[in-house]
Amino acid sequence: MDNWFKSPWFVRAISLAFAISLYVFVQVEMDQYQNESRLLPNSNADVQTIENVPVNIRIDGERFVVSGVPEFAAVSLEGSTGTLTATARNQNFDIYVNLEGLEAGTHTVELKHTGIPDELNVYIEPKTIEVTIEERASKKFPVAVDYINEDEFPEGYQIESSRTEPQQVTITSSKEVINQIAIVKAFVDVAGVKESIDSREVPVKVYDARGNELNTRIEPSSVNVSVTISNPNKTVPVSVATAGELPDGYSLASISANMDKVKVFGTSEVLQNIEEVKTEKIDLTDLNTSGTIDTKLALPDGASVSGDGSVEVTVELERNKTFKNVPVTIENLDDGQDIAFINPETPEMDLNVIGNVDNLSKVSKDNLRIVLDAEGLDNGEHEIPVKISVPDNVNARGEYEQVTIDIS
Repeated sequence: MDNWFKSPWFVRAISLAFAISLYVFVQVEMDQYQNESRLLPNSNADVQTIENVPVNIRIDGERFVVSGVPEFAAVSLEGSTGTLTATARNQNFDIYVNLEGLEAGTHTVELKHTGIPDELNVYIEPKTIEVTIEERASKKFPVAVDYINEDEFPEGYQIESSRTEPQQVTITSSKEVINQIAIVKAFVDVAGVKESIDSREVPVKVYDARGNELNTRIEPSSVNVSVTISNPNKTVPVSVATAGELPDGYSLASISANMDKVKVFGTSEVLQNIEEVKTEKIDLTDLNTSGTIDTKLALPDGASVSGDGSVEVTVELERNKTFKNVPVTIENLDDGQDIAFINPETPEMDLNVIGNVDNLSKVSKDNLRIVLDAEGLDNGEHEIPVKISVPDNVNARGEYEQVTIDIS
């Protein structure tokens, strides 16, 4: 052993090994200090954090699509005030994830930066992310038109047809996502719409079979949608509906609406079952005078008319009144002839007078006449037709249509 220490080469080797060990120790300490400095900002330096910095993706976009990359990242900068302020204000730097050279699969990668001055320390949150790279696929899909707020679509209007321009879009995503696509739609808001829609620009949405929206690239991302909207109509008769019975002694001479026909609006399905439109029912139970009644049309569900559907109904009532023992007058009986009544036995009969309430109120026994014309009749028994004279606007029916008499 003593001989080794006496050898100059041994001493030199020992010195070299000691020097190397010392260098390694110092270097490890310096690296550790620098790493800690990166993780913990220097309390003597300024720090500024910039939120919502876009994250760019570097990838072979012709071959692959990627998921798992955040849209934004938070970037904290540390350094001298002048450099820090200018960099934060101008933001002439790029935060990116470099996926070039990676194959399909799941990878854990680090967010990187470029364009930030070297004298600034940079801290990116998140620092690393897990991404999934998949092979890119593209396919054309037809665009279907669907509608929202149909419960606010005006009653009676209907959608006749729709079309999109273009009729197809190209969807790009991973093969797996492309295979999940069930339908591609453009949604049109039809709330309150009464006119056809001409070339409204509408975004395109992509859904799977369960109705989940899929995140894909759509080209073009919106289409022009045209929708033909119509308001079908049909002209039908108007009739008056009644309920109940008139009071005793009254009859219905006439009842009519102030319109014979009406134009009804509705969908084709609704209109095909409409042949006429009735009014709301007029209650006859308590009617005892003629006049007009305001009511409305009783429209079927889904049908409408111009205006509020008001209608005026005119009612003409007749009343029956019997006048007892109205005298029978004989005219044109020759001089010297006498007459005897056989049926009826006396020269009088009852008259049933019919007319509206107003006119009937003007009738009395004094202005009613029952006449038998005996002109040219010889002696003997005869049946003579009864002639009845009544005031205007009323009618009368006698107890007998003809009378049997004997002339002597």
